[in-house]
Amino acid sequence: MAETNDRSARVALVACGALAQPAARIAAAAGWALDVHPLPPLLHNSPREIAPQVRTLVERLAPSYDRVVVGYADCGTYGAIDEVCTELGVPRMDGLHCYDVYAGSATIERLMTEEPGTYLLTDFLVRSFARTVEQELGLDRWPELRDDYFGHYTRVVWLAQRPEDDELQALAEDAARRIGLPLVVLPTGESGLADALSRLVSD
Repeated sequence: MAETNDRSARVALVACGALAQPAARIAAAAGWALDVHPLPPLLHNSPREIAPQVRTLVERLAPSYDRVVVGYADCGTYGAIDEVCTELGVPRMDGLHCYDVYAGSATIERLMTEEPGTYLLTDFLVRSFARTVEQELGLDRWPELRDDYFGHYTRVVWLAQRPEDDELQALAEDAARRIGLPLVVLPTGESGLADALSRLVSD
């Protein structure tokens, strides 16, 4: 991500790898003095490792930057990331997970109340489905595990940051087909992420 040699007047964003590219794009468009430092998105498959890795990266960046902020929701850490942020004096995004960031917690709660068996996808997950879902769960090698993982799900909801992207649309349809579930497209845009980043930068 874009950085300058003099970081003293800039903000470092320690970002979930799944949010890093859109965060960098939003920051560039807004003209923020923000450098994005992503952690691996596959940490979400081992959420206990998120808080320690956030700590390590924040501590490494803090001496060089005016401020460091954290581009993570809780993300399955059950408060561990908040403990790190409180201890180090850095803010993080609101929400339980990135779905809240994109769609808003009220929308996510409504979707789950309407149909508890809802499997959520973001643009990142749509693009990386073969790697982050199929390969990580072993479905590419043992497709018979499909029912073990997805047997209780009833639909896929794509929280579409870029619903007009034909390639993403095709990938979302293919992902839903691979796990044998109907697809619902819910356009969210990137305003939720932009607002969350704006609050971090302005704080």
